[in-house]
Amino acid sequence: MPAQTHEYKAVIYREPLLGSIFLGASRIDPRKFTNFLNENAKDGWDVVTMEKDVRRELIFFRREGYVVILKREVNS
Repeated sequence: MPAQTHEYKAVIYREPLLGSIFLGASRIDPRKFTNFLNENAKDGWDVVTMEKDVRRELIFFRREGYVVILKREVNS
């Protein structure tokens, strides 16, 4: 079996539920999302793909998020 060269992780990035409760919907803050991506990049993670995810919370509220798939090289 060949040695593994990469590892992957899936992360669901969402803003706190409080924005949904007070505003009826919670959207992603681009600055916070950028910081999240940059922090992972510092640890060697690259974004492979991402998908927008909008879910209902507590029946009436919508909460926006992203499912982000990250990959990095494994040190042998």
